[in-house]
Amino acid sequence: MGARNNRPSAKGKNNKKKLPRWLIITAVVTVVLLAVAAIFAAPFLTVTADKEAMLLIKRGTTTEAVGEMIANEVSPEFSDKVMELLKMTGGDLSTRQGAFKIKEGESSLSVANHLRRGAPDEIKVTINNIRTKEQLAKLLGKKLMLDEADYLKAFNDKDLCASLEKNPDNVTGLFLADTYQFLWDVEPAKLLESMKKFSDSFWDSDRKEKAEKLGLTPDQVIALAAIVEGETAKADEKGMVARLYLNRLKKNMKLQADPTVKFAIGDFALRRLRLADTRIESPWNTYYVEGLPPGPICIPEKSSIDAVLDAPEHDYIYMCAKEDFSGYHNFAVTYSDHEANAKRYQKALDERNITR
Repeated sequence: MGARNNRPSAKGKNNKKKLPRWLIITAVVTVVLLAVAAIFAAPFLTVTADKEAMLLIKRGTTTEAVGEMIANEVSPEFSDKVMELLKMTGGDLSTRQGAFKIKEGESSLSVANHLRRGAPDEIKVTINNIRTKEQLAKLLGKKLMLDEADYLKAFNDKDLCASLEKNPDNVTGLFLADTYQFLWDVEPAKLLESMKKFSDSFWDSDRKEKAEKLGLTPDQVIALAAIVEGETAKADEKGMVARLYLNRLKKNMKLQADPTVKFAIGDFALRRLRLADTRIESPWNTYYVEGLPPGPICIPEKSSIDAVLDAPEHDYIYMCAKEDFSGYHNFAVTYSDHEANAKRYQKALDERNITR
């Protein structure tokens, strides 16, 4: 028998290399640190807001005052955790300004980070049933940081309005009945500039072309749409009413729209106008002046504007509220037919003892 070879074979040789000692130590330290961080962060991640809130913070407000806001709007427990984090990280909120939203279920860690470094949130402002600049300024003053006087001053600023291709009489035409989002501390001029961009996008080439075919500018369409909205709340009647006034404009007839009289008087609750009311000397009273008023008598809905632009053809030039108080109108081509419609409505008012 030959001598046995006792040398280890190449396959049996251990080729595994040992990890460097420093790498092992680093990995262990990292795991430990992550574990410590998780233990530290756990309370701030598990304590969440049980309701939604919007914090309105003016520059100069102390961190403690913000904590009181959170306690009042969400809960003292949640506020304590947010304040604890801010104190540990040196979070000074006195230089922050804006609206900061707390979402339901959001952690105190997330809220603290948002308050320290996050961008302010926008405020939703819904504009509807607004008739005057004063009403619009009041709404904005309630929803946003500045006072209504600041917004009204901007609406009456001739130079600012001119830069937006408007004037103080028709500047509200930049707005449509809709919901908008603004930064809480937005300056009035910036707000109007953003509305100008929105208005320009709304008045696309299709709408402009339709207005041109009617012989009207976009501002005139808005003014007419506001009258239509003042006349009827019935969507299926808006186009009929719009065409009636377009027919009057074409015939160079006074519009004689009752809503413009109410606007001139400043009493929008009137249900019955007197002859003396229609004789009020005001550029807004279309019984007194020819053509359209100098601006819209309300902020109309988009549907009212499109009702003007897409008004169906007809020959009516008179209208009167129906005597059944349904909100609809009787239309007429001749004055004699209109007079008959008006008498029925006047009789219905008398029967209900409606004098104003």
